[in-house]
Amino acid sequence: MSPTDRRRDVLDSLGRAIVTGEMTPGQSLTLEAIQSRYGVSRTLARDCVHALESVGIVASRRRVGITVQPREHWSALAPQLVRWQLEADPHGPTLGALTELRAAIEPVAAAAAARRATEEQRSGLLALAATIRAKGTTGNVASYLDDDIAFHRLILEASHNDTFKALTDVVAEVLSGRARLTGQVQVPQPEALKLHERVASAIATGDATAAESSMRDLVAEVRSALLERGLRGFLEA
Repeated sequence: MSPTDRRRDVLDSLGRAIVTGEMTPGQSLTLEAIQSRYGVSRTLARDCVHALESVGIVASRRRVGITVQPREHWSALAPQLVRWQLEADPHGPTLGALTELRAAIEPVAAAAAARRATEEQRSGLLALAATIRAKGTTGNVASYLDDDIAFHRLILEASHNDTFKALTDVVAEVLSGRARLTGQVQVPQPEALKLHERVASAIATGDATAAESSMRDLVAEVRSALLERGLRGFLEA
């Protein structure tokens, strides 16, 4: 196993242990314990701690050491942290909370994309919508998720708003999290395929009102699908 792969495995294990509550707020960590548990070097253990610190789930202080932090200190939109939470509890509240965020952000981003997208971005969205339609209609879902992520990523980028663009990796984790509810990518509903095309068409023609409305309908369809698949938490109320 390469050093990069080993680092990822150790970091993922530590991250999941914290988000699942196996390691509780206030609990102490030491580099020696990480080295012993995973059989890694002190350098790799320290690197993993720095990565955990960067998303707020541990803090390292002189004379105090490394301690697990309460949830209110966590960086809620850090993609890596989002992934750990969704892997740990696919039906839990994180996916619902982030779907609410999508409902607030993506329709506005789609409207902005209709106003600001380049011709290349408009053409790219039409092509992705056509691919999503083709794969969804034929039941070829092996790479459907990749195309869906690319579609939503391109809309955020085409908004030419750096704050929207900064959410691309989070949205990708949310879209992947939907597949974790059932353990596989589902064949999309015909309405979802149609809405992807409507969003792309509205952006391509510069119709900001239609782009925003169609994206709002698309996220609403996602909300309904998640509730049908047993999601708990934010979307229930």
